[in-house]
Amino acid sequence: MARAIYYSGLMTHASNPLLSPWDTPFQVPPFASIAPQHFLPALDTAFVAHQAEIEAIAANPSPPSFDNTLLALDSAGQLLARCSAMFFNLVASHSSDALRALERDIAPRLAAHRAALFLHAGLFARIEAVARNSATLDAQSQRLLSRYLLDFERAGARLAPAQRSEFAANAERLARCFTQFSQNVLADESAFQMVLRTADELAGLPAFVVSAARQAAIERGVEGANAHVITLSRSSITPFMMFSERRDLRQHIWQAWCARGEHSGAHDNRPLMREILQLRLAQARLLGYANFTDFALADTMAGNADAVRDLLMRAWEPAQRKALGERAALAALASQETGQPWASEDIQAWDWHFWTEKVRQRDYQLNEAQIKPFLQLERLTEAMFYVAGRLFGLQFVPRSDIVTYHESVKAWEVQDADGHHVGVFLGDNFARSGKRSGAWMSTYRDQCELPDAVRPIVVNNNNFSQAARGEPTLLSLDDARTLFHEFGHGLHGLLSQCRFRRLSGTSVLRDFVEFPSQIFENWLLQPDILQRFATHSQSGQPMDPALLEKILAAQTFNQGFATVEYLASALVDLDLHQRTDPDVLDFQAFERDTLQALAMPSGIGMRHRLPHFSHLFSSNAYASAYYVYMWAEVLDADGFDAFVETGDVLDPALGQSLLRHVYAAGNQQEPMQAYIAFRGRPPAVEPMLRKRGLLTPA
Repeated sequence: MARAIYYSGLMTHASNPLLSPWDTPFQVPPFASIAPQHFLPALDTAFVAHQAEIEAIAANPSPPSFDNTLLALDSAGQLLARCSAMFFNLVASHSSDALRALERDIAPRLAAHRAALFLHAGLFARIEAVARNSATLDAQSQRLLSRYLLDFERAGARLAPAQRSEFAANAERLARCFTQFSQNVLADESAFQMVLRTADELAGLPAFVVSAARQAAIERGVEGANAHVITLSRSSITPFMMFSERRDLRQHIWQAWCARGEHSGAHDNRPLMREILQLRLAQARLLGYANFTDFALADTMAGNADAVRDLLMRAWEPAQRKALGERAALAALASQETGQPWASEDIQAWDWHFWTEKVRQRDYQLNEAQIKPFLQLERLTEAMFYVAGRLFGLQFVPRSDIVTYHESVKAWEVQDADGHHVGVFLGDNFARSGKRSGAWMSTYRDQCELPDAVRPIVVNNNNFSQAARGEPTLLSLDDARTLFHEFGHGLHGLLSQCRFRRLSGTSVLRDFVEFPSQIFENWLLQPDILQRFATHSQSGQPMDPALLEKILAAQTFNQGFATVEYLASALVDLDLHQRTDPDVLDFQAFERDTLQALAMPSGIGMRHRLPHFSHLFSSNAYASAYYVYMWAEVLDADGFDAFVETGDVLDPALGQSLLRHVYAAGNQQEPMQAYIAFRGRPPAVEPMLRKRGLLTPA
């Protein structure tokens, strides 16, 4: 693996650190030196520099060649990539009023700049000329050429002049809408807090929930030694829903969760949703597609809506049946414990987590309060590093000399088995005001080999509830899966070994990008991993084998609910983007009617309602593509079986195959070819259904 050679030739400006060389370890951004006022001047410079590079490529008097056109295009815009990555990562992870105001200006300008690039007739003509004489190119160069051709075509390069202008204007307007949608969701999440002060309000909450709520109150400046705060972070709201004996408070926070983005006034996302859908439909039709779904799925493994719906519906019926049985069990236990009759239909969305936890305690002698002391964030971080070391030969070296953008963000240098530099990994694990919800991986710098070797800087973002100072942060099982999931994405970026930026890291088809992350989740619950790293936060003792057996036995518990809440969102997304009437669409009625047609069990809400469904409305990335998690789960369940079949889930030879064909390969070949190269055959659906407990017995 090549040692890192970092960006050279950047324009310098003594008073603006974004335009100056970064004299930091591994040229990590000098976060402490960069202020909001630096971004606009730097981006102005970067836009001009990139445009000059593009014009130079298009006007090159030499005949079009791969090097003077494709390689030059792929290498251009490094200053813009540097500045925009820095800006948008901070907007997501460490935002402020100043940064959000800038985002409303910068996002549409960047969209307009990108639209102009892909609509540059002279540049596209040179790419087409290279394509006509490409027979002698090697496989990776051919792949780069084909991807750029498709990028330009899907961005309107073949449209007539008038249509090209309309396409570009729509792209710029979409960027404005995406930005406002995200900011509205963040505003609603940041503004809400449920303050608990009395013993009655805290009834039923275990110590770890009370401690996290007290810490949240301190961080939010809520006065009073008895103040505790539940926020709309999943790591805060979910345990409250599990344990709180106050049904009215559970209902209150559930309804606040569902209503994000749906409040009338400045943060109402419904008008934005309508405009986004109108613009998407217009873009799809300009390119010759009947609806946005047809456009979105044309460049995926699935290929079309029928293939997506077929997969989702194969899981829907068994999941629905299982969920109805789960709901009946909840009602029966509620009747028994309260002494009042509960019909299945009496179970509401704010009851499900509460009674499910009690059923789990009864049927598996297992509860979250037993498990959580063994799931320490620091120990599980060691666990995921250990797995990456065994599979891929990686070492993670803490770097206290790397100054990050927040005191809680940690940094590691990633090295290979020989001590060579692989990249830099940042872990930003905690929820805080100004950080958007959810979990995601991003990069400050992407890997490439040409024209110089550049190693990546990768960041994982989570939203765990941080423990009080001096105490270990404890995770739920869901949190722990999220930790491993995002680290799988992180490895996909870190381990990339591609010559070209356009093909590197996670720049793969949308329904393949979740495979590297989801397969990595499987190592969390391997007995050897838990016995080694799941140690009690107070005693330090390893997890008792009997508790481990209970956890493993309960892996398919409540999977009817989990599958239904996810599938409902995926199917609503698919149906929404096949519609061609956004002008008159009533979103609440659409959600209701779609779920009624599916016979959605009452008491289960969609995992994401439309007014805060950031996957769909903060960019085009997952629009009409929320299905990708289940598509990738087919691959990950089948792919992990390959490790099980060896008898060693950390088999080094198979780990190297997964590295070579998936994690390091980027977008060098079609994803199904990459999967087959790793697995030896196409994937089967049955392992996914079995993993979720949905496979009908023979």
